[in-house]
Amino acid sequence: MKYAFSCSGRGRLAFLLFFLASGAFAQGWDMRPGVTEISQDLRALHHMSLWICIIVGAIVFGAMFYTIIAHRRSKNPVPATWHHSTKVEIIWTIIPTLIVIGMVIPATKTLIEIEDNSDADLTILVTGSQWKWHYQYLEAGFGFFSNLSTPTEQINNIEPKGEHYLLEVDNPLVIPANLKVRFLTSSDDVIHSWWVPDFAVKQDALPGFINEAWARVPVPGTYRGQCTELCGMNHAYMPVVVDVIPEDEFQEWIDDQRIALEAQGEAAIAARSRDWSMEELMPIGEDVYLSNCATCHQPDGSGQGITYPAMTGSAIVNGPIEAHISTVLNGVAGTEMQAWGPQLSDLEIAAVITYERNSLGNETGEVIQPLTIFNSR
Repeated sequence: MKYAFSCSGRGRLAFLLFFLASGAFAQGWDMRPGVTEISQDLRALHHMSLWICIIVGAIVFGAMFYTIIAHRRSKNPVPATWHHSTKVEIIWTIIPTLIVIGMVIPATKTLIEIEDNSDADLTILVTGSQWKWHYQYLEAGFGFFSNLSTPTEQINNIEPKGEHYLLEVDNPLVIPANLKVRFLTSSDDVIHSWWVPDFAVKQDALPGFINEAWARVPVPGTYRGQCTELCGMNHAYMPVVVDVIPEDEFQEWIDDQRIALEAQGEAAIAARSRDWSMEELMPIGEDVYLSNCATCHQPDGSGQGITYPAMTGSAIVNGPIEAHISTVLNGVAGTEMQAWGPQLSDLEIAAVITYERNSLGNETGEVIQPLTIFNSR
């Protein structure tokens, strides 16, 4: 069976242009609009550039195909004798120059605005580490870690995956709406990249360097992103979640965080003021191990090659307590064993070390107290 396509040449060209335009602007192809002014400016630049490409492409290919058909050998057996036209060459030099200038002016204006980090109302230091983010509110003088909170049962396909699979954290970054927030990005180990598409903010986090970005978010809500630099085994488990709240509620949130930190300090003092039994420490240590250590060293302590050594029968775990404590507190230079001292409390570190030395195939019978960890810091 044969099918005929009866459109004229102009009809076919119009159909092609419509197909390209509709496909480019269809959801899933177009840039997301975002919520900040910068993100919408970038989207407008994208649309302008895309339309210019479509129009220029249609003209160039149209002229090419017209020339191929109209000046084919069967129709014009005798070739023309002229070689060039100075007028035409001037025209096709001036027109692209004007197009480039027309694109450069708005692009430069937006780029200058992107790089203007001055007059910020709030500054936050964003530090990447394998594989979590740390947020430090410089003016308020406190900070916290933000870890993936997706249950391992979902990751291992034991339970159905949630709505925000791999894009949910225990402690989201909180910023006020309608204020200019300056982000300073750095890294504790390898190169990471902090990305929130709705803000049009994507900034590399480099060890030993500080990069800058900013955003003014007019609409309260929850916005999600992730690390976009291949930073190691758990790169996919390093999400970014930002809660934007009204400005009048932000100061209340700051005050609540300070109260919570004071309560944590009092709890830490109470924890190291008494002796803990192994029965009390083991379940706490197991939770800490499964949440922070099991991804690399495996839940059963079997490890993963040289990079992530086994806990079972480990010389560190079964050796002197001081060396074990130092490894957990300070990490190991030149390896992916990070320092857990800034991230975990004395009680949590004492519990996880006690757990490691009395489970996972190890039986030292030793109990480590929070006061021992406090004195070792």
